[in-house]
Amino acid sequence: MITLRRTLGCLILVGTVVASAGAQSDTDFNAFWEKFKAAVIKVDTNTVASLTRYPLSMSYGIRSIKSKPELLRRYREVFNQQTNAQKCFAKKSPEKDEANAKRYSVACPNEAGDEVVIFAFERGKLGWRFVGLDNLNE
Repeated sequence: MITLRRTLGCLILVGTVVASAGAQSDTDFNAFWEKFKAAVIKVDTNTVASLTRYPLSMSYGIRSIKSKPELLRRYREVFNQQTNAQKCFAKKSPEKDEANAKRYSVACPNEAGDEVVIFAFERGKLGWRFVGLDNLNE
């Protein structure tokens, strides 16, 4: 009986820790997203670059971005060439990847109005970071 109580107590404790870790992850992402979104909207390229993991993956056929200086040079290519990220981020909210709790994404429309450009974010050793851009039509 004592063993059963201890086992149940441990299971409840583990469940509580897991649930609070998930909630903490969402809270951490929300704080990251607000900072990242504000930086994109204000075109604060240095903040955006500091919240990015390198190499930054790009759409098929486009060379990845290997460093902060390269992102600063190619900023318009990432945030303005395939979509208007400023406008999109002001309206859209990220969606959590159901298969990977450490990943969120935002789908932004292209000029034709189709949702095709996906901005991806992942949690890693340094916390949440912008990790890639993909075009679903490719």
